[in-house]
Amino acid sequence: MDRPITLAYSPCPNDTYIFAAWTNGLIDGAPDVRVQLEDVESLNTSALKADYCLTKVSYGAIPLLMENYRILRSGGALGRGCGPLVVARENGPKTLDDLKDAIVAIPGEMTTAFMLLRLAMGARPQTIQMRFDKIVDAVASGAVDAGLIIHESRFTYQERGLAKVADLGEWWEGETGMPIPLGAILARRDLEDDEAATVNDAIRRSLALARENERAIAAYVREHATEMSEDVMRKHIALYVNEYTDDVGDAGIAAVNELFRRAHEARIIPESTEAEFV
Repeated sequence: MDRPITLAYSPCPNDTYIFAAWTNGLIDGAPDVRVQLEDVESLNTSALKADYCLTKVSYGAIPLLMENYRILRSGGALGRGCGPLVVARENGPKTLDDLKDAIVAIPGEMTTAFMLLRLAMGARPQTIQMRFDKIVDAVASGAVDAGLIIHESRFTYQERGLAKVADLGEWWEGETGMPIPLGAILARRDLEDDEAATVNDAIRRSLALARENERAIAAYVREHATEMSEDVMRKHIALYVNEYTDDVGDAGIAAVNELFRRAHEARIIPESTEAEFV
């Protein structure tokens, strides 16, 4: 590959852990990359414009992006027991039905979390969009009735006196028996098949180095997790970096297509979408 590749991902520990070795030049023979770190919904919005050759996005956004991108088999976020949570104050909503008369803070219209919430509720709640790391504070202060939380917030919401209304991962697994598709790395369609294979290999080798020699990448991960305790950072990585990160596998692909099928049936996405992996 004779040109640098633009690569965008979030500053969350699972992403920085996966990409640290590659983006810091620790992988022999890997393509050169120019890196941009953005919040999850900013990444989704950037992908609508096909700004980056490689980009992390929410699976909830992918049906809007398939004209310009394909999904890489490696580097994504799928799993079990790692779904988004709906939280509220102790005197707030208790069930998903209660949210129909509530104002819910969400991390983005295109996030998988919001898609799952709409599927689980069978309705679209009143929402306010804000950056994911602001939602717990908004709920605790009473600015909103409930919050849809992702990433490290699932480890810290109880410290603010909040209670769980629903675990959307539990709902999804109970409904389907499948892992939860959360996020993926997309490759723009101007990347040829052999180049995409090289990128998949670079991601897997980057992840392998991180697992074998965490000391080599620890400073990079810590640098971008400045508002997070060491314990939360490690829990975050342990939860979201798993066997599906190396390769989505047949079970992961089936889960993605089931998510898209349900979203289409619920009229959340306008057209039927078949996930295209490379």
